[in-house]
Amino acid sequence: MSPDAPTSEMASISLQGTAPKGTAKRDALVAAELEVQALWEREKAFESNPLFDAHGEKMDKFIVTFPYPYSNGNLHLGHAFSLTKAVFRAQFERNRGKNSLFPFAFHCTGMPIQAAANKLKSEIEQYGTPPKFPEEDPEIRAQMEAELAAAAKAKAEKDAVQGGKKGGKTKLVQKTGTGIVRQWNILKRMVPEDEIPRFADPVYWLMYFPPLGVDHMKRFGSGVDWRRAFITTSVNGYYDAFIRWQFNVLREKKKVLFGKRNNVYSILDGQVCADHDRSEGEGVGPQEYVLIKLKVLAPDHGQDRHAKMEALLKRVEYEGKKGVYLVPATLRPETMYGQTNCFVLPTGEYGAYYIDATDEVFIMSARSARGLSCQAFNAASNTYFTKEFGKIECLEIFTGDELLGLPLKAPNATYDKVYTLPLLTISMGKGTGVVTSVPSDAPDDYVALKALKDKPDFAAKYGITPNMVDPYEVVPIISIEGYGDASAVFMCEKLGITSFNDKVKLAQAKDETYLKGFTSGVMTVGPYAGKKVSEAKPLIKDEMIAANQAHLYFEPESKVMSRTNDECVVASTDQWYLAYGEQSWCDAVKRHVLDSEKFNAYDSTALEKYDHTLDWLKEWACTRQFGLGTHLPWDKAWVIESLSDSTIYMSYYTISHYLQGENNLNGDESKSPEKIKVEDLTDDVFNFIFRKGFSIPENCAIPPETLQKMRDEFRYWYPMDLRVSAKDLIPNHLTMALYNHAAIWEDEPELWPKGYYTNGHIMVDAEKMSKSKGNFLMMLETIENYSADATRFACADAGDTLDDANFSRDTANTAIVSLSNEAAWIKEVLLGSEKSNLRSGGELNFMDKVLENEINRLINATETCFETMQFREGLQKGWFEMMIARNEYRSWCQDSGITMHEGIVRKWTESLIILICPICPHW
Repeated sequence: MSPDAPTSEMASISLQGTAPKGTAKRDALVAAELEVQALWEREKAFESNPLFDAHGEKMDKFIVTFPYPYSNGNLHLGHAFSLTKAVFRAQFERNRGKNSLFPFAFHCTGMPIQAAANKLKSEIEQYGTPPKFPEEDPEIRAQMEAELAAAAKAKAEKDAVQGGKKGGKTKLVQKTGTGIVRQWNILKRMVPEDEIPRFADPVYWLMYFPPLGVDHMKRFGSGVDWRRAFITTSVNGYYDAFIRWQFNVLREKKKVLFGKRNNVYSILDGQVCADHDRSEGEGVGPQEYVLIKLKVLAPDHGQDRHAKMEALLKRVEYEGKKGVYLVPATLRPETMYGQTNCFVLPTGEYGAYYIDATDEVFIMSARSARGLSCQAFNAASNTYFTKEFGKIECLEIFTGDELLGLPLKAPNATYDKVYTLPLLTISMGKGTGVVTSVPSDAPDDYVALKALKDKPDFAAKYGITPNMVDPYEVVPIISIEGYGDASAVFMCEKLGITSFNDKVKLAQAKDETYLKGFTSGVMTVGPYAGKKVSEAKPLIKDEMIAANQAHLYFEPESKVMSRTNDECVVASTDQWYLAYGEQSWCDAVKRHVLDSEKFNAYDSTALEKYDHTLDWLKEWACTRQFGLGTHLPWDKAWVIESLSDSTIYMSYYTISHYLQGENNLNGDESKSPEKIKVEDLTDDVFNFIFRKGFSIPENCAIPPETLQKMRDEFRYWYPMDLRVSAKDLIPNHLTMALYNHAAIWEDEPELWPKGYYTNGHIMVDAEKMSKSKGNFLMMLETIENYSADATRFACADAGDTLDDANFSRDTANTAIVSLSNEAAWIKEVLLGSEKSNLRSGGELNFMDKVLENEINRLINATETCFETMQFREGLQKGWFEMMIARNEYRSWCQDSGITMHEGIVRKWTESLIILICPICPHW
């Protein structure tokens, strides 16, 4: 049995029956929660300050943080689920006697709010206030939905033909359940309609949603020290000053540099599109390809379909241009010695694009040409492929069929002339839509070429004559021990692959041959014969580029859509960037992360992901030219992007209550508890507070004792003991936070993060959350439906691994019954009429001791679970198994006629309350 699965006995313990048809038990829990929360508020229960013992020694502390949620709407169950991991641990450590701090804030930096405000403004201008959308007419709506459905179907069919991803709904469509998406209607679900026009101002979002987030978090019983809360962006002058200081320090340490870099870019937005600015493709980076230039020769088979190409060749010759080229994008330039042909998609659409930098014409897909127009031909000379950034001249349009049968001159190929052949599995959404063929080392190429040779009828269907394929044999170019000198042929024969419809086997063959070829292969042809492929590859690439036989080309690793619904490209732009990946910086972070004495990832798979991310995460564009955020202090034309202003803000929590205080999210100076002005927060002030070796700055308006208190408080709480997050932040935010801590506190590694815990995403009743399915749950809605404690109970039961967890509404309902029934039993037995039936005093009998022993065992077991972030298992130990132990004791007492012992029942009750407290703190 899985350790995560409750036993059948556990499943029945106290969760007897189903949720009540009425809401009396739920309402009673809610009423009790509100009373407890009011008590917490009065007693300032979660306001944590530095504590010292009688000898002045620092008392044990525990600070846990959580990535601040983006403030473009209300918190949902996904937030709540991940949040519980931090909330549970903070309360658990508090119960152990540690000085526990859980601060919280709200992220507003970036494009999502700006884009939504711009969209709303456009809707109001076009359709009025309130807007009268055309789809409000049933006939027009039916027509629009039919058009959207037809477009979606056509796209799905096209993707299927081209080997693209299926079912690609955007996040917005998944959440709204319809393709007709209006910003007004999205807001209408969250705010009063008469308020909506005010959201055309992006700053209004910052004033509206974060205070609601505070209210919802309080209702969840989150245990936050709200004195330390804040929002980001220049709206909050205090935080703005902190981020400016951070970047000045990074620049001082030469971690922020300037230059032309390739980044994922939105042409529509006119700037780099970072992860948080995307509606699809988070975590996707640039992929480098090599464009191989296959020169188109004069058609030599007299086929009518080549008339347009013949005309283009004549035009190019007449205008003095340097030729027409098909340009496949490859990851393996070292294999070009083995080319036997070139492939295109017969039904694909291709363009002939003029390349200003080389005075040549490239045949490629429109999508790839759009990307190429944003890239540098020669970064050193600031020369781009096209004269105008983002624009490229199309001289002619071709179908793939019109390109079939063309003779080509392929660089480095053994054959003087090769032909363009059909390949039906080409994706026009990847690369250029043109594929060069190396059947010796590419299983797909071998199978496709063999099919054309073995099936003359199939070849004839596409106008391919025997002399375009029959003379072209596999050319051995790489020797791999155990695979011979034609690994693709070896693998296809080994796996019995006879058709390009054997997709699973082909994928296996491709992965194996590519990996073995790069790691173990040895070149057998060309000037680098005898060299390992891994050594020869960069040399061959550089030589081909120098000889004008190839060019570098970049595109996103997979599809990226901006929040403004623009498909992103990779662009070479002047950019301020963080030098992630710089060897000494990366090595320092790796040593920290891989040292189990210094860093706890709580999961070996997560640790592997950090290690992997550190291997690939390189230079990161940290600014853009508009949007909400902090301006780069030394170049105010740039705004720091949202993943770069959120890497060391955990340290800001340690002093924010001196600067802003409670109910001052946006940093109103008039509410500053210490009357500190933003203008007085100089870099010298922050250096003194956060870095060692700096003195109190002279002529500072902030009193020295206040500065010293802030410095001392930072050093009391740091390092951060734990950061909790969903797993999708490992490749960006979490790793970047490690990098930035290692830079800012370079000489104090003892201040770097001590632990990161990551979890999977949340499903509801085993299905992905979606409005169209009716299971997209907001945090407050869930609390109102089930109570805070029952919601938290179901979250704890949902799971703790990197796999997606499952929030069960049945579990939340039965938790209402269980919590209510157990509270009633405890009151009845210890405070009510049953109390007189309990034994007291005297020696404990055998079964008393059995229960006492079981209580002690379960206390230890639950503690182990909670400190290792295994809350589902802890729930089973600290609740379900405690119930089993009590029920068995109670049954024995009833059967034997011996009453229960009051001391033992009281110990069980007190233990149960403490064990369940991190999960259900109101109970």
